[in-house]
Amino acid sequence: MLLNNKKIAIIGGGPGGLTLARLLQLNGSEIKVYERDYNKDVRVQGATLDLHDESGLEALKRAGLLEVFYSNYRPNAGKMRIVDQNMNIFHDDHHNKEYSEDRPEIDRGPLRKILLDSLKPGTVVWDSNFTSLEKNGNGWTIHFKNGNSEYADLVIAADGANSKIRPYVTEISPIYSGVTILEGNIYNADKNAPILNKLVKGGKVCAFYNSKSIILSSKGDGSLSFYTGCKIDENWAENSGIDFKNKQSIFNWFKQEFSDWNLGWNELFSGDEVWCMARPQYHFPLDQTWETLPGLTMLGDAAHRMPPYAGEGVNMALQDAFELAECLTHNNFKTIKEALSCYEEQMKKRASKVTEDTLDNTEMLHSESALELMVSMMKGEFF
Repeated sequence: MLLNNKKIAIIGGGPGGLTLARLLQLNGSEIKVYERDYNKDVRVQGATLDLHDESGLEALKRAGLLEVFYSNYRPNAGKMRIVDQNMNIFHDDHHNKEYSEDRPEIDRGPLRKILLDSLKPGTVVWDSNFTSLEKNGNGWTIHFKNGNSEYADLVIAADGANSKIRPYVTEISPIYSGVTILEGNIYNADKNAPILNKLVKGGKVCAFYNSKSIILSSKGDGSLSFYTGCKIDENWAENSGIDFKNKQSIFNWFKQEFSDWNLGWNELFSGDEVWCMARPQYHFPLDQTWETLPGLTMLGDAAHRMPPYAGEGVNMALQDAFELAECLTHNNFKTIKEALSCYEEQMKKRASKVTEDTLDNTEMLHSESALELMVSMMKGEFF
């Protein structure tokens, strides 16, 4: 087997990296996952994740984790309401008798716990913030901010959209999509955002008006995550003068930018516990390519970042994980480089198509006709 007596380092302990570690451990490989979080108890931010049958769920099936997934997923969390700026409801899955839960939802925290619990003790090395990489014989020496260094024969970058390892693989830069998201989380939503908590009804709300969007998702811990989407300048966050560590500063911007929206949306910032971050949305070129390197590759957002408006991010990462594991553990290749080349070629083709679809969605959801188009799509009248 290609990986016999090889040390494998996965940089990044997100869903893609942890799933790959699980799949490779099932095949007897020696794995370490290096994660920058201080420990496993760091709070996981972000919206719920919907897993797709051919990608996310397939990865968990191959990892032997489908049963525990269904013990932890959130039934009906995918039920969606589509509303306008005044919270008028135009589509409601809660009253749709034909609603089918074909993309089950799970919170990020429980999914990470499932994956962590499936790994051998000591697999994840916490407080390991990657700083640099250097060639060392047939492998690599990895350096971390805490002063530690480790050797690996194979390094996999699973360190997300702002990957520090990607530049070692390719110089291809990301392209701004034209949309910036303000991502946030409202804790204790029943107390701090009662109007919005009632509107979301344990599921999701997508609101559209005047080329802007607000997407709300309920979470099992009683919080709401939200994304505001606006067509604004790429450097808006740096040039806006907003102090993103100051809730009132962000709230002042929101009240001006969304001044023609119902005042109920102000609950996004009215509670005592609010977390926010500006996220300009980028993607890589549809025709990106690079020469495969021996012993170094990427998966997930490090390889193919894209906006979240198709729900494909985590699913792509999990599909990367099982396709990479399959290439590395089958006896079809003479060298690790050959296996990586096969994986990368099929991954890049798949990512190109999904990125194109995602960009189409991103444009549609921030058009003047977003509400009408989204309602039509939910009725099966628009594709």
